[in-house]
Amino acid sequence: MSRKPLLHRDDPSAEPLVGNVKVTREDWLNVAMDVLITDGVEQVKVLALAERMHVSRSSFYWYFKSRQDLLDALLKTWEQTNTVAMVARAEASADTITAAVLNVFHCIANPALFNTALDFAVRDWARRSGKVRSLLDRSDARRVEALTKMFARYGCPDLEAMTRAKVLYYMQLGYDMAEPNESHAHRLQMTPYYLKVFTGVEPSEEELADFAAFTEKHWDL
Repeated sequence: MSRKPLLHRDDPSAEPLVGNVKVTREDWLNVAMDVLITDGVEQVKVLALAERMHVSRSSFYWYFKSRQDLLDALLKTWEQTNTVAMVARAEASADTITAAVLNVFHCIANPALFNTALDFAVRDWARRSGKVRSLLDRSDARRVEALTKMFARYGCPDLEAMTRAKVLYYMQLGYDMAEPNESHAHRLQMTPYYLKVFTGVEPSEEELADFAAFTEKHWDL
């Protein structure tokens, strides 16, 4: 779920901006990302963003060369937020395969690690742009490769590791897209069963307790 971004000038904890500058480059990116998620890439327009932030259009060019430069920055942010985070969680140290998969589940529980709404917005964008489609294909392949290597580290043969990786990855994408109306308690109740399906192994009580504690901090309950 997208939340309206807080502009630098409206954040009481932020350092004051110098001179006549009213917004930062990050403000432009955050508002553009919000529009991308809620309205689609066609609505990411410089004038509309400037009006939304109550600043002049000319200030956009302090930070970006063009609208295309802004769109490229959005794609870079998406890759750094979602793909990099998922790969990092798949590569994180874990004693068991179930603990490793729970590390990946951190991306689901914490929007700061993986922005699901942004991922869907980029997928919608890819239907209209061959360039973005190519980036998305490479990103999907990189994520699946990381998950495949994760399963292989715990003894899965090559084809089984790839199959389990794809089942985990594409099931999660479809699950998030369906947006099931489930409570936090129900999700936690189902977690050990999902782990058994994905890995063929029963998780330990300690692993489940650690994951439950993590979700309490990050899930929008």
